[in-house]
Amino acid sequence: MGVGAFGKNHARVYHELQQQGHGVELVAVVDHDQVQAQAVARQFGCKALTGFEELRGRVAAASVAVPTVHHLSTAAGLMAAGIDVLIEKPLATTLAEADELIRLANANQRIAQVGHLERFNPAVRATLPLITKPMFFEVHRLSVFTPRSLDVDVILDLMIHDIDVVLSLVNSPIREIRAVGLPVVSGKVDIANVRLEFESGCVANFTASRVSTERVRKLRFFQPREYVSLDYGKQDVLQLRVASGEKLSPYQLQSMALSPVPIPGVLMNRPSVKQEEPLHAELSSFIEAVRHRSKPVIPLEEGRRALQTALDILSAIGEHSQRANIGSL
Repeated sequence: MGVGAFGKNHARVYHELQQQGHGVELVAVVDHDQVQAQAVARQFGCKALTGFEELRGRVAAASVAVPTVHHLSTAAGLMAAGIDVLIEKPLATTLAEADELIRLANANQRIAQVGHLERFNPAVRATLPLITKPMFFEVHRLSVFTPRSLDVDVILDLMIHDIDVVLSLVNSPIREIRAVGLPVVSGKVDIANVRLEFESGCVANFTASRVSTERVRKLRFFQPREYVSLDYGKQDVLQLRVASGEKLSPYQLQSMALSPVPIPGVLMNRPSVKQEEPLHAELSSFIEAVRHRSKPVIPLEEGRRALQTALDILSAIGEHSQRANIGSL
């Protein structure tokens, strides 16, 4: 559903999975723009439709890649027609809509997954076995300006990827949110800095910008006697661990965070990362959940959790803007 910039990628990967013998067939693409739908359909050898009603009885599952404001209406129609859904992030525009999607998935007994793509990034997956007790995160996601997704702010557009990943790694309720954000080139927040403190004592700092001159997607965290750095784009993970019994000076600790060079008493490890396009892994996982009627890797409840945090962050940004007298956002 929807073959804009990202919906077209879904069609491409489904077509690749079909060619690779994964037991899936790309039957049709759907978009209200008939010309766009036909162009994508010709490229990937499927039908072009202009309404999801035409999918009834034709398909078992579908990706919902329409604008967020249409997620509920589109997914509701698909699930009522007996079709399992993968709904792109963010799950919805409000918590009420997210709750309704969860209710409909249960009522219609549908497999429903949220498209939080970075959870399927091979670097994230390679990091999971390294988690012990993360206590401090530093996350940067910077992007050059593009007119895509200007219907939502940078929190729901970009930062929500990292919010979802950190929430899954920390697994603790949030105690406090501090945030500042500003519109720069659009009418919504284009750059933001956020600090989350969890009940566990963990602190996570996020910076997201869609008006940067460079593209950066990195997540770094500290846990007892250990530092882990993850590069989403390069699909690379570096682990630095203080050897048992060693004590490092403040200078060594700073060096450990800033430059991955050999430091006496520090063990360096680069976990094996199996390179794969995250969307390929995500859609493969969705197909397997549909095929086996199993719980998806990222159920709607986790999409709601990320959405709630994102909305709470936006509320905190609004409160900060009032205190700083920089106008309503």
